[in-house]
Amino acid sequence: MGDPAADKVGEKEPFPWHLGVFDAHCHPTDTVASQDDVPQMKARALTIMATRGEDQDLVKQFAHRYGVKHGTVQALSCDSENDSPTQLVPSFGWHPWFSHQIFDDSITLEIDAVRHYQAVLTPSPDEEFISFLPKPRPLSGLLDHLRESLKMFPYALIGEIGIDRSFRLPNHWTANDEARRKEGLTPGGREGRRLTPYRVQIDHQRSVLKAQLHLAGELERPVSVHGVAAHGIVFEILKETWQGHEKEVLSKRERKRRTKAANAHACQATDDENGEGNKSGPKPYPPRVCLHSYSGPSDALKQYLDSSIPATIYFSFSRLVNFSNKSEKAVEAVMGVPDDKILIESDLHSAGHEMDRLLEDVTRLVCEIKGWSLIVGVELLAGNWRRFVFGEQSAYST
Repeated sequence: MGDPAADKVGEKEPFPWHLGVFDAHCHPTDTVASQDDVPQMKARALTIMATRGEDQDLVKQFAHRYGVKHGTVQALSCDSENDSPTQLVPSFGWHPWFSHQIFDDSITLEIDAVRHYQAVLTPSPDEEFISFLPKPRPLSGLLDHLRESLKMFPYALIGEIGIDRSFRLPNHWTANDEARRKEGLTPGGREGRRLTPYRVQIDHQRSVLKAQLHLAGELERPVSVHGVAAHGIVFEILKETWQGHEKEVLSKRERKRRTKAANAHACQATDDENGEGNKSGPKPYPPRVCLHSYSGPSDALKQYLDSSIPATIYFSFSRLVNFSNKSEKAVEAVMGVPDDKILIESDLHSAGHEMDRLLEDVTRLVCEIKGWSLIVGVELLAGNWRRFVFGEQSAYST
Protein backbone atom coordinates (compact mmCIF):
# COMPACT_ATOMS: atom_id res chain seq x y z
CA MET A 1 0.00 0.00 0.00
CA GLY A 2 1.28 3.46 -0.86
CA ASP A 3 1.95 6.47 1.30
CA PRO A 4 -1.24 8.31 2.46
CA ALA A 5 0.62 11.58 1.90
CA ALA A 6 0.88 10.83 -1.83
CA ASP A 7 0.06 13.40 -4.49
CA LYS A 8 -3.47 14.78 -4.49
CA VAL A 9 -5.94 13.19 -6.84
CA GLY A 10 -6.20 14.73 -10.27
CA GLU A 11 -9.64 15.42 -11.69
CA LYS A 12 -9.17 13.14 -14.70
CA GLU A 13 -7.25 10.38 -12.99
CA PRO A 14 -8.89 7.04 -13.92
CA PHE A 15 -10.94 5.64 -11.07
CA PRO A 16 -9.61 2.31 -9.68
CA TRP A 17 -12.84 0.34 -9.33
CA HIS A 18 -10.81 -2.88 -9.60
CA LEU A 19 -9.40 -2.32 -6.10
CA GLY A 20 -12.86 -2.55 -4.54
CA VAL A 21 -15.21 0.29 -3.58
CA PHE A 22 -17.55 -0.29 -0.64
CA ASP A 23 -20.72 1.67 0.16
CA ALA A 24 -21.05 1.88 3.96
CA HIS A 25 -24.70 3.03 3.97
CA CYS A 26 -27.50 3.02 1.37
CA HIS A 27 -31.23 2.36 0.92
CA PRO A 28 -31.88 0.54 -2.39
CA THR A 29 -34.95 -1.18 -0.92
CA ASP A 30 -36.79 2.15 -1.17
CA THR A 31 -36.92 1.46 -4.93
CA VAL A 32 -37.48 -2.28 -5.16
CA ALA A 33 -37.12 -2.49 -8.93
CA SER A 34 -33.55 -1.21 -8.64
CA GLN A 35 -32.45 -4.62 -7.32
CA ASP A 36 -32.24 -5.69 -10.95
CA ASP A 37 -29.52 -3.04 -11.44
CA VAL A 38 -27.22 -4.46 -8.76
CA PRO A 39 -25.40 -6.91 -11.10
CA GLN A 40 -24.41 -4.03 -13.41
CA MET A 41 -22.84 -1.97 -10.63
CA LYS A 42 -19.11 -1.33 -10.27
CA ALA A 43 -19.08 -1.15 -6.46
CA ARG A 44 -17.77 -4.29 -4.75
CA ALA A 45 -20.33 -4.25 -1.93
CA LEU A 46 -23.28 -2.25 -0.62
CA THR A 47 -24.25 -2.04 3.05
CA ILE A 48 -28.04 -1.75 2.79
CA MET A 49 -30.19 -0.35 5.59
CA ALA A 50 -33.64 -1.11 6.93
CA THR A 51 -35.56 1.72 8.59
CA ARG A 52 -39.19 0.80 9.26
CA GLY A 53 -41.78 -1.96 9.22
CA GLU A 54 -42.27 -1.83 5.45
CA ASP A 55 -38.66 -2.52 4.49
CA GLN A 56 -37.33 -5.11 6.97
CA ASP A 57 -38.44 -8.03 4.79
CA LEU A 58 -37.36 -6.21 1.63
CA VAL A 59 -33.80 -6.10 2.97
CA LYS A 60 -34.08 -9.86 3.47
CA GLN A 61 -35.32 -10.21 -0.12
CA PHE A 62 -32.36 -8.25 -1.50
CA ALA A 63 -29.97 -10.19 0.75
CA HIS A 64 -31.29 -13.59 -0.31
CA ARG A 65 -30.61 -12.59 -3.91
CA TYR A 66 -27.26 -10.77 -3.59
CA GLY A 67 -26.22 -11.02 0.04
CA VAL A 68 -22.71 -11.92 1.16
CA LYS A 69 -22.55 -15.58 2.14
CA HIS A 70 -19.92 -17.90 3.58
CA GLY A 71 -18.96 -19.05 0.09
CA THR A 72 -18.73 -15.54 -1.40
CA VAL A 73 -17.31 -13.44 1.45
CA GLN A 74 -13.72 -14.20 0.44
CA ALA A 75 -14.21 -12.06 -2.70
CA LEU A 76 -14.62 -9.03 -0.40
CA SER A 77 -11.43 -9.68 1.52
CA CYS A 78 -9.07 -9.51 -1.46
CA ASP A 79 -7.83 -6.03 -2.32
CA SER A 80 -6.18 -7.12 -5.55
CA GLU A 81 -7.99 -6.86 -8.89
CA ASN A 82 -11.34 -8.60 -8.68
CA ASP A 83 -14.23 -8.92 -11.13
CA SER A 84 -16.65 -10.54 -8.70
CA PRO A 85 -20.26 -9.28 -8.79
CA THR A 86 -21.55 -6.68 -6.34
CA GLN A 87 -22.61 -8.19 -3.02
CA LEU A 88 -24.91 -6.80 -0.34
CA VAL A 89 -24.43 -6.70 3.43
CA PRO A 90 -27.89 -6.43 5.01
CA SER A 91 -28.69 -4.27 8.02
CA PHE A 92 -31.83 -4.47 10.11
CA GLY A 93 -33.07 -1.76 12.45
CA TRP A 94 -35.65 0.88 13.31
CA HIS A 95 -34.86 4.47 12.26
CA PRO A 96 -35.68 7.36 14.65
CA TRP A 97 -38.14 8.79 12.08
CA PHE A 98 -40.36 5.78 12.77
CA SER A 99 -39.61 5.26 16.46
CA HIS A 100 -42.97 6.76 17.47
CA GLN A 101 -44.59 3.60 16.07
CA ILE A 102 -42.98 1.58 18.89
CA PHE A 103 -44.17 1.38 22.49
CA ASP A 104 -42.13 0.09 25.41
CA ASP A 105 -43.96 -3.03 26.57
CA SER A 106 -41.57 -3.46 29.47
CA ILE A 107 -43.62 -0.68 31.07
CA THR A 108 -47.07 -1.72 29.84
CA LEU A 109 -48.09 -4.80 27.86
CA GLU A 110 -50.79 -3.01 25.89
CA ILE A 111 -51.38 0.62 25.12
CA ASP A 112 -54.13 2.73 23.64
CA ALA A 113 -52.94 4.36 20.40
CA VAL A 114 -54.21 7.81 21.32
CA ARG A 115 -52.56 7.75 24.74
CA HIS A 116 -49.32 6.42 23.26
CA TYR A 117 -48.97 8.96 20.44
CA GLN A 118 -49.97 11.87 22.65
CA ALA A 119 -47.19 10.81 25.05
CA VAL A 120 -44.36 10.29 22.53
CA LEU A 121 -45.09 13.12 20.07
CA THR A 122 -44.64 16.81 20.74
CA PRO A 123 -46.75 18.90 20.60
CA SER A 124 -49.44 16.42 21.56
CA PRO A 125 -51.46 15.60 18.40
CA ASP A 126 -55.25 15.50 18.19
CA GLU A 127 -57.19 12.30 17.73
CA GLU A 128 -57.90 12.99 14.04
CA PHE A 129 -54.19 13.05 13.18
CA ILE A 130 -53.59 9.95 15.33
CA SER A 131 -56.33 8.07 13.46
CA PHE A 132 -54.07 8.03 10.37
CA LEU A 133 -51.07 6.61 12.25
CA PRO A 134 -50.36 2.85 12.41
CA LYS A 135 -51.14 0.77 15.45
CA PRO A 136 -48.15 0.97 17.84
CA ARG A 137 -45.88 -2.09 17.91
CA PRO A 138 -44.31 -3.51 21.09
CA LEU A 139 -40.58 -2.97 21.49
CA SER A 140 -40.06 -6.61 22.49
CA GLY A 141 -41.59 -7.75 19.21
CA LEU A 142 -39.30 -5.42 17.26
CA LEU A 143 -36.26 -6.81 19.06
CA ASP A 144 -37.38 -10.41 18.50
CA HIS A 145 -37.78 -9.73 14.78
CA LEU A 146 -34.37 -8.07 14.58
CA ARG A 147 -32.74 -10.95 16.46
CA GLU A 148 -34.32 -13.48 14.09
CA SER A 149 -33.15 -11.51 11.02
CA LEU A 150 -29.62 -11.10 12.35
CA LYS A 151 -29.29 -14.80 13.09
CA MET A 152 -30.56 -15.58 9.59
CA PHE A 153 -27.77 -13.43 8.10
CA PRO A 154 -24.55 -13.91 10.09
CA TYR A 155 -22.78 -10.95 8.46
CA ALA A 156 -25.70 -8.54 8.98
CA LEU A 157 -25.47 -5.23 10.88
CA ILE A 158 -28.01 -3.30 12.93
CA GLY A 159 -29.07 -0.14 11.15
CA GLU A 160 -30.27 2.39 10.51
CA ILE A 161 -30.81 3.51 14.09
CA GLY A 162 -30.21 6.78 15.92
CA ILE A 163 -31.53 10.13 17.14
CA ASP A 164 -33.01 13.01 15.12
CA ARG A 165 -34.04 16.27 16.78
CA SER A 166 -35.00 17.98 13.51
CA PHE A 167 -37.38 15.45 12.00
CA ARG A 168 -41.09 16.26 11.82
CA LEU A 169 -43.76 13.75 10.90
CA PRO A 170 -45.35 14.14 7.46
CA ASN A 171 -49.06 14.78 7.14
CA HIS A 172 -51.43 11.95 6.32
CA TRP A 173 -52.02 11.13 2.66
CA THR A 174 -54.42 13.44 0.82
CA ALA A 175 -56.03 12.90 -2.59
CA ASN A 176 -53.52 15.33 -4.12
CA ASP A 177 -50.61 13.48 -2.50
CA GLU A 178 -51.89 10.18 -3.87
CA ALA A 179 -52.19 11.66 -7.37
CA ARG A 180 -48.55 12.82 -7.30
CA ARG A 181 -47.22 9.61 -5.82
CA LYS A 182 -44.43 7.92 -7.78
CA GLU A 183 -44.88 4.28 -8.66
CA GLY A 184 -42.38 1.76 -7.40
CA LEU A 185 -41.47 3.43 -4.10
CA THR A 186 -41.67 1.40 -0.91
CA PRO A 187 -44.53 2.63 1.32
CA GLY A 188 -43.90 4.38 4.62
CA GLY A 189 -41.67 7.24 3.50
CA ARG A 190 -42.51 10.91 3.25
CA GLU A 191 -42.79 11.03 -0.57
CA GLY A 192 -43.21 14.82 -0.73
CA ARG A 193 -46.00 15.15 1.82
CA ARG A 194 -46.26 18.37 3.85
CA LEU A 195 -44.60 18.25 7.24
CA THR A 196 -46.55 18.63 10.46
CA PRO A 197 -45.24 20.32 13.64
CA TYR A 198 -45.04 16.92 15.39
CA ARG A 199 -41.67 15.55 16.50
CA VAL A 200 -40.76 12.37 18.39
CA GLN A 201 -39.82 12.98 22.03
CA ILE A 202 -36.07 12.54 22.53
CA ASP A 203 -36.55 10.32 25.58
CA HIS A 204 -38.63 7.94 23.47
CA GLN A 205 -36.05 7.92 20.65
CA ARG A 206 -33.40 7.23 23.28
CA SER A 207 -35.25 4.16 24.58
CA VAL A 208 -35.68 2.64 21.12
CA LEU A 209 -32.06 3.37 20.18
CA LYS A 210 -30.60 2.01 23.40
CA ALA A 211 -32.55 -1.25 23.12
CA GLN A 212 -31.12 -1.80 19.64
CA LEU A 213 -27.59 -0.94 20.78
CA HIS A 214 -27.86 -3.54 23.55
CA LEU A 215 -29.03 -6.12 21.01
CA ALA A 216 -26.02 -5.28 18.84
CA GLY A 217 -23.79 -5.91 21.84
CA GLU A 218 -25.54 -9.18 22.65
CA LEU A 219 -25.06 -10.50 19.11
CA GLU A 220 -21.71 -8.74 18.57
CA ARG A 221 -22.86 -6.85 15.48
CA PRO A 222 -21.73 -3.43 14.25
CA VAL A 223 -24.26 -0.60 13.97
CA SER A 224 -24.94 2.26 11.56
CA VAL A 225 -26.10 5.33 13.48
CA HIS A 226 -28.07 8.37 12.30
CA GLY A 227 -27.58 11.60 14.21
CA VAL A 228 -29.13 14.94 13.20
CA ALA A 229 -28.89 17.97 15.50
CA ALA A 230 -28.14 15.43 18.22
CA HIS A 231 -24.43 14.66 18.21
CA GLY A 232 -24.05 15.28 21.94
CA ILE A 233 -27.05 13.07 22.73
CA VAL A 234 -25.85 10.25 20.47
CA PHE A 235 -22.46 10.22 22.18
CA GLU A 236 -24.09 10.33 25.60
CA ILE A 237 -26.26 7.28 24.78
CA LEU A 238 -23.34 5.33 23.33
CA LYS A 239 -21.27 6.18 26.40
CA GLU A 240 -24.03 4.86 28.66
CA THR A 241 -23.84 1.46 26.92
CA TRP A 242 -20.12 1.00 27.51
CA GLN A 243 -19.93 2.64 30.95
CA GLY A 244 -17.98 0.36 33.27
CA HIS A 245 -16.36 -1.43 30.32
CA GLU A 246 -13.82 1.25 29.40
CA LYS A 247 -10.33 0.13 28.46
CA GLU A 248 -7.47 0.81 30.83
CA VAL A 249 -5.25 3.45 29.26
CA LEU A 250 -1.61 2.86 30.13
CA SER A 251 1.28 5.26 29.86
CA LYS A 252 4.11 4.20 27.55
CA ARG A 253 6.30 3.51 30.56
CA GLU A 254 3.69 1.34 32.28
CA ARG A 255 2.89 -0.53 29.07
CA LYS A 256 6.59 -1.24 28.56
CA ARG A 257 6.91 -2.46 32.14
CA ARG A 258 3.92 -4.77 31.83
CA THR A 259 5.08 -6.09 28.48
CA LYS A 260 8.38 -7.08 29.99
CA ALA A 261 6.64 -8.61 33.00
CA ALA A 262 4.57 -11.15 31.08
CA ASN A 263 3.68 -12.12 27.53
CA ALA A 264 0.06 -12.37 28.52
CA HIS A 265 0.02 -8.68 29.27
CA ALA A 266 1.60 -8.01 25.89
CA CYS A 267 -1.20 -9.89 24.19
CA GLN A 268 -3.71 -7.92 26.24
CA ALA A 269 -2.19 -4.62 25.08
CA THR A 270 -2.56 -5.79 21.48
CA ASP A 271 -6.21 -6.62 22.02
CA ASP A 272 -6.80 -3.19 23.53
CA GLU A 273 -5.21 -1.47 20.55
CA ASN A 274 -7.71 -3.22 18.29
CA GLY A 275 -10.45 -1.20 19.95
CA GLU A 276 -12.88 -4.04 20.59
CA GLY A 277 -12.35 -4.59 24.29
CA ASN A 278 -10.19 -7.15 26.00
CA LYS A 279 -12.54 -10.12 26.09
CA SER A 280 -14.65 -11.75 23.41
CA GLY A 281 -18.31 -12.43 23.94
CA PRO A 282 -21.50 -10.38 24.32
CA LYS A 283 -21.30 -6.88 25.76
CA PRO A 284 -23.94 -4.19 26.45
CA TYR A 285 -22.44 -2.05 23.67
CA PRO A 286 -21.85 -2.68 19.95
CA PRO A 287 -18.30 -3.65 18.98
CA ARG A 288 -18.15 -1.18 16.08
CA VAL A 289 -20.14 1.95 15.30
CA CYS A 290 -20.45 3.92 12.06
CA LEU A 291 -21.70 7.50 12.43
CA HIS A 292 -23.24 7.73 9.00
CA SER A 293 -23.00 10.94 6.95
CA TYR A 294 -21.31 12.49 9.96
CA SER A 295 -22.37 16.13 10.15
CA GLY A 296 -21.01 17.11 13.55
CA PRO A 297 -18.24 19.66 14.05
CA SER A 298 -14.63 18.53 13.82
CA ASP A 299 -13.97 19.40 17.46
CA ALA A 300 -16.59 16.82 18.51
CA LEU A 301 -14.52 14.02 16.98
CA LYS A 302 -12.14 13.81 19.92
CA GLN A 303 -14.81 12.50 22.30
CA TYR A 304 -15.32 9.49 19.99
CA LEU A 305 -11.57 8.91 19.62
CA ASP A 306 -10.79 8.65 23.32
CA SER A 307 -8.49 5.66 23.80
CA SER A 308 -10.56 4.33 26.72
CA ILE A 309 -13.63 3.66 24.50
CA PRO A 310 -13.99 -0.13 24.08
CA ALA A 311 -15.91 0.14 20.79
CA THR A 312 -14.32 1.18 17.49
CA ILE A 313 -15.95 4.30 16.03
CA TYR A 314 -15.98 4.99 12.29
CA PHE A 315 -17.17 8.13 10.47
CA SER A 316 -18.82 7.93 7.07
CA PHE A 317 -19.29 10.72 4.52
CA SER A 318 -21.63 11.06 1.55
CA ARG A 319 -21.90 13.40 -1.40
CA LEU A 320 -25.64 13.89 -0.84
CA VAL A 321 -25.50 14.91 2.83
CA ASN A 322 -21.99 16.22 3.48
CA PHE A 323 -20.98 17.73 0.15
CA SER A 324 -24.24 18.82 -1.47
CA ASN A 325 -22.70 22.29 -1.32
CA LYS A 326 -19.25 23.57 -0.49
CA SER A 327 -19.03 22.83 3.22
CA GLU A 328 -15.97 23.85 5.19
CA LYS A 329 -17.46 22.01 8.15
CA ALA A 330 -17.42 18.72 6.23
CA VAL A 331 -13.89 19.35 4.95
CA GLU A 332 -12.67 19.98 8.50
CA ALA A 333 -14.43 16.83 9.73
CA VAL A 334 -12.84 14.69 7.00
CA MET A 335 -9.45 16.16 7.86
CA GLY A 336 -9.99 15.42 11.55
CA VAL A 337 -10.98 11.75 11.17
CA PRO A 338 -8.03 9.36 11.47
CA ASP A 339 -7.14 7.65 8.19
CA ASP A 340 -8.15 4.23 9.52
CA LYS A 341 -11.59 5.36 10.76
CA ILE A 342 -13.11 6.96 7.64
CA LEU A 343 -15.74 5.40 5.37
CA ILE A 344 -17.67 6.52 2.30
CA GLU A 345 -21.32 6.00 1.41
CA SER A 346 -23.93 6.93 -1.19
CA ASP A 347 -26.99 7.15 1.14
CA LEU A 348 -28.99 6.72 -2.08
CA HIS A 349 -32.45 5.20 -2.34
CA SER A 350 -31.92 3.10 -5.46
CA ALA A 351 -29.15 0.86 -6.75
CA GLY A 352 -27.46 1.34 -10.11
CA HIS A 353 -25.32 3.77 -12.07
CA GLU A 354 -26.20 6.84 -9.96
CA MET A 355 -25.10 5.06 -6.79
CA ASP A 356 -21.76 4.23 -8.41
CA ARG A 357 -21.38 7.86 -9.52
CA LEU A 358 -21.99 9.18 -6.01
CA LEU A 359 -19.50 6.70 -4.55
CA GLU A 360 -16.86 7.77 -7.04
CA ASP A 361 -17.57 11.46 -6.37
CA VAL A 362 -17.27 11.20 -2.60
CA THR A 363 -14.18 9.01 -2.86
CA ARG A 364 -12.48 11.61 -5.06
CA LEU A 365 -13.46 14.35 -2.62
CA VAL A 366 -12.15 12.48 0.43
CA CYS A 367 -8.90 11.64 -1.37
CA GLU A 368 -8.43 15.26 -2.38
CA ILE A 369 -9.09 16.54 1.16
CA LYS A 370 -6.81 13.92 2.71
CA GLY A 371 -4.06 14.43 0.14
CA TRP A 372 -4.19 10.79 -1.00
CA SER A 373 -3.76 9.46 -4.50
CA LEU A 374 -6.83 7.55 -5.69
CA ILE A 375 -4.99 4.23 -5.49
CA VAL A 376 -3.99 4.85 -1.88
CA GLY A 377 -7.38 6.26 -0.91
CA VAL A 378 -9.47 3.46 -2.39
CA GLU A 379 -7.26 0.85 -0.71
CA LEU A 380 -7.47 2.61 2.65
CA LEU A 381 -11.25 3.05 2.47
CA ALA A 382 -11.73 -0.58 1.43
CA GLY A 383 -9.69 -1.82 4.37
CA ASN A 384 -11.64 0.42 6.75
CA TRP A 385 -14.96 -0.95 5.48
CA ARG A 386 -13.81 -4.54 5.91
CA ARG A 387 -12.73 -3.89 9.50
CA PHE A 388 -16.00 -2.09 10.27
CA VAL A 389 -18.18 -4.90 8.87
CA PHE A 390 -16.14 -7.98 9.79
CA GLY A 391 -14.02 -6.82 12.74
CA GLU A 392 -10.33 -6.31 13.33
CA GLN A 393 -9.54 -9.97 13.92
CA SER A 394 -11.58 -11.43 11.06
CA ALA A 395 -9.81 -13.16 8.18
CA TYR A 396 -12.01 -11.07 5.88
CA SER A 397 -10.79 -7.72 7.17
CA THR A 398 -7.46 -7.91 5.33
